[in-house]
Amino acid sequence: MSKALATAAVAAPFEGRMPPIPRADHDRMANAIRALAMDAVEQAKSGHPGLPMGAADIATVLFARFLKFDPADPAWPDRDRFVLSAGHGSMLIYALLHLLGYEAMTLDQIKRFRQLGSITPGHPEYGHTPGVETTAGPLGQGLATSVGMAIAERHLAAEFGADLVDHKTYVLASDGDLMEGVSQEAIALAGHLKLNRLIVLFDDNGITIDGKLSLSDSVDQVTRFESAGWRAERIDGHDPEAIAAAIARAQASDKPSLIACKTTIGFGAPSKAGSEKCHGSPLGADEIAGARKALGWDYPPFEVPQDIRALWLKAGMRGQGERHAWTQRLAALSAEQRSKFERRIANDLPEEALTAAVLDVKRKLAAAPRDIATRSASEFALEALVPAVPAMLGGSADLTGSNNTRTKAMKAMSAADYAARFIHYGIREHGMAAAMNGMALHGGIIPYSGTFLVFSDYCRPAIRLGAMMGQRVIYVLTHDSIGLGEDGPTHQPVEHLAALRAIPNLLVFRPCDAVETIECWQLALQNRQRPSVLALTRQNLPQLRTGVDSDNICSLGAYEIAGPDGETDISIFATGSEVALSVEAARLIAARGVSARVVSVPSFELFFEAPEPIRRRIIGRSRVNVGVEAGIRQGWDAIIGSDGLFVGMTGFGASAPYKDLYRHFGMTAEAVADAALKKLGAH
Repeated sequence: MSKALATAAVAAPFEGRMPPIPRADHDRMANAIRALAMDAVEQAKSGHPGLPMGAADIATVLFARFLKFDPADPAWPDRDRFVLSAGHGSMLIYALLHLLGYEAMTLDQIKRFRQLGSITPGHPEYGHTPGVETTAGPLGQGLATSVGMAIAERHLAAEFGADLVDHKTYVLASDGDLMEGVSQEAIALAGHLKLNRLIVLFDDNGITIDGKLSLSDSVDQVTRFESAGWRAERIDGHDPEAIAAAIARAQASDKPSLIACKTTIGFGAPSKAGSEKCHGSPLGADEIAGARKALGWDYPPFEVPQDIRALWLKAGMRGQGERHAWTQRLAALSAEQRSKFERRIANDLPEEALTAAVLDVKRKLAAAPRDIATRSASEFALEALVPAVPAMLGGSADLTGSNNTRTKAMKAMSAADYAARFIHYGIREHGMAAAMNGMALHGGIIPYSGTFLVFSDYCRPAIRLGAMMGQRVIYVLTHDSIGLGEDGPTHQPVEHLAALRAIPNLLVFRPCDAVETIECWQLALQNRQRPSVLALTRQNLPQLRTGVDSDNICSLGAYEIAGPDGETDISIFATGSEVALSVEAARLIAARGVSARVVSVPSFELFFEAPEPIRRRIIGRSRVNVGVEAGIRQGWDAIIGSDGLFVGMTGFGASAPYKDLYRHFGMTAEAVADAALKKLGAH
């Protein structure tokens, strides 16, 4: 920053609503956003200029007068969060970050919009661009994620107090965000919990890719949000004082707020404004020239006059005083309290307490083995883990008694008790998954929650984004196979394990007994840069491991759980409920004079990431490799080889008691033994 600009951008403490900006200055500040967006999209030959041009007035008022932030510290814990849910309009946030003085967002980065290696990708990406709070692009996800951020703020404020946690979450949402089904789940949950620190600015431009919104939608969004328990109103999205007054009213509300800002997409473009023609493609040289004339922007591409830059830099420095005051409040705490908060917000685990809790569970299981469903084993584990790890915040999508995710001491969160550590999400699996992403992104919380494995399909878009962003979110997915029995094929997951294992950076655990379950929980908690799935049974399983291992045996992803020393004729690899029947199959095989071993594979991902010599040792050199899992074969060839034998599912399940189903589909110890011996004979 030049000395002249630094002098012009005098820092001032944050004091809520800032004084009005003279209209001429506001217009020039907003037009700087419009110009950078037009120019960057034009240079990239791709992008979405319409939204940044239409929403520039909203963004200017919000960032220059209300939002609490400091570009010098983009990760300041008590900053307001801004979520651009309409991620296709990414040049809006990139232009803002550049103008406000975020060091990494140089003019060169603006010029390299959508280019390989830039920090200005087509849609905002968390962890890639300082100042971007969440990856957005799939419509509805940003809005739903913001609900989790608002929950996290209220929960941590209840625990640590308003001196440390006192901020708001703002969202800029489009028509498309509000049309996606996940938006209904999100707004209903936010309204129910009265998350009044959540303010959604709706860019109500009435245009989608196909044309006018009226082609496909006629919902009154204000009435819709009001019916969900929100405060909602309509304003002129190009009137800065109307925008400011609406935000001030929203800040004072005891409910979450929707501000429907009526705007013109592509504002300023002479022939394309107000139409789908400026939504998702460059305006073209002639249209940009006309827009420059209409906006009174007489400057070359990518040039922003120094006086306008000074106005924006002053806005960017507005939060410095508040950040310094917050830092002083933190420093004034006792060393114990300060350390507690800093560890939480840094997402650090209390490793000593966690290790002790895991070992305590193992000792109890060794002293009194439990032949229980792994969903029940998970509940047993949580009774020890939740007190040991204060950041854990649980929940369920209306299946609490089935998922076993609520410990005896957990209270249910409500608008009257944000300190509680369990959330009843209702039948909102997608909204639940997105909200958990938001909590993890906010920091200070390790969210986990449950539903049936088959309903991971409803969660999948959010699970994928969580994996992309590297967030520690834990999914407790129970009723993991045909073993759930009578509910039938609609509820019996068959392809779901393979589908989840296909998501990069997602850990999928399928423990075989109570001991593996606590170890998988430990691994999920310790993997701070990836989400995890725990696939758990409804039916009871025998406890196969009865000793006390101080090490986490599941950490390599696979290990030999039964069999003689040395090489064997047959190796059986299995997961979850099929490990026990594989152990019995190995006994039957041994009774026929053939050596067999069993390898439990609780995590494909960890096994594939293990050093090659370890993988080779675990796989061994048996003449026949067999894979056993109550799911489809996809993914198993990497372990058993393309010529390996697979015993599992090839189609959907059926409605019957689970033991009958296992016999019907050929997944019994006898069937595995016979198939393995037959394969061995063919060699």
